[in-house]
Amino acid sequence: MGLTAVLQGRRGPVELVLVRHAESAGNVADAQARGSDAERVELPARDADVELSPNGQDQARALGAWVAGLQEDERPDLVVSSPYRRAADTARTALGDLGVEVLLDERLRERDLGVFEGLTAKGIRARYQEESDRWTHLGKFYYQPPSGESWADVSLRVRSVLADLREGYDGRRVWLFSHQAVIMTFRYVLEGLDEAELLEIDRTTPIPNTSVTRYRRREDALDLEVFADDSHLTTADAEKTEEPDRAGRGGQPDA
Repeated sequence: MGLTAVLQGRRGPVELVLVRHAESAGNVADAQARGSDAERVELPARDADVELSPNGQDQARALGAWVAGLQEDERPDLVVSSPYRRAADTARTALGDLGVEVLLDERLRERDLGVFEGLTAKGIRARYQEESDRWTHLGKFYYQPPSGESWADVSLRVRSVLADLREGYDGRRVWLFSHQAVIMTFRYVLEGLDEAELLEIDRTTPIPNTSVTRYRRREDALDLEVFADDSHLTTADAEKTEEPDRAGRGGQPDA
């Protein structure tokens, strides 16, 4: 068990909820690119500015309807989002009627793929074969793309966020809107997982769009209660989606 897992529950939020953003235009474009065996994902906007798809907007509204039906003591009293548009718009659409301010924190942003940004797995292999080989050798947790981040780098951001929450938000119900790889890294840090355990979860369990992962404090620990739950979409008009982000499961050259 890692040091953060030992310390994380002694003070800080009474509840920590991690929400993946709703389906984005990038998720749709990535699926289309891989389906057509293309080397690039065609998007006019930079990654930080990618909008929600129409279905993603419906998903965010469905999430909001579900939250509105929760008891008062189950709703968030602190909301922090990645500044990337798809995450921030999900939070604002879902929670706008609750009167809770959505704070932005760059530490919750998507993992930076560096020179691989905009490329499919095929494109990475075709244009950066040596780097693709290094990725395969080192594994996706420790491999750092040129000018980008490894999952280990993301874990440093996550540890910093948790340190702030422990110091300043004792007893609060905190919701964080973020991205697939970041949510997986929260599990790594909070539960003291090792590399193999984390990658096995990542390999076998997708994190659907607008899915909820919840930790609750039990005595002196934050325990995982729900992981990657999108059951709130079951009765909604929105279609369920679990397209991986390229910085998450879908970005590895051997995908």
